[in-house]
Amino acid sequence: MTALFGYQTALLLRSQRWLPPVLLYGIFLAVGVQSGQPVLDSFGYAAGALLPVTAWLVRVCATQEPPAARSIAAAATSPPRVHLASLLAAVACAGALGAVGTTVIALISKATSADNRVAIPLLPATAAGLLAAAVCVLTGAAVGALCTRPLLHARGWSLTATALVALLALVTSGSPAKYALTGLVTGSRTGTVQLSVLPLISALLVAVVAGAPACALSSLRGADGES
Repeated sequence: MTALFGYQTALLLRSQRWLPPVLLYGIFLAVGVQSGQPVLDSFGYAAGALLPVTAWLVRVCATQEPPAARSIAAAATSPPRVHLASLLAAVACAGALGAVGTTVIALISKATSADNRVAIPLLPATAAGLLAAAVCVLTGAAVGALCTRPLLHARGWSLTATALVALLALVTSGSPAKYALTGLVTGSRTGTVQLSVLPLISALLVAVVAGAPACALSSLRGADGES
């Protein structure tokens, strides 16, 4: 798996298909995060942006490999392992984006509540921001795994489903991402830091449940198309 993960990551980095989702995340941060804003609100905004970006990266990684190269890799290992490595590569890329974004926000934001009356300790707030980012990355990975090959083959339906399910994951009650983001916003209003431990566990379970059938059915997928 280590070699497959490195192979899939190298494919992603050498291509230019990572550029649109990474630029999208950068635009989200540039438009929605300003210096001096309350830190927890900014963490919540940045974490929420990671969910559709991660789903997009999963689509990229799941379809980036030429069919012949994928067949060779699958023959050397197994189709489920190849697909799992592509999912992990997308999660790693999204996680790196989230870490960078969280670090930048911690440096430029104001460690106070939304009304600027209560000081918020920066280190616990940053930990809360990282946990929320991880929750959104895992939830986005689940969305991407469910809405691309091998579970959905038609490009149009896949794109539509990815956008719709990503939106629902951000706003639907019971979603780990919605719970984590609500915790940051509520904490900003009250001046308290809430660590999203339970949402992180839930998001991990959701990612596993979504990724398992995608990997199991990867041997049945047809020829890859462009994402």
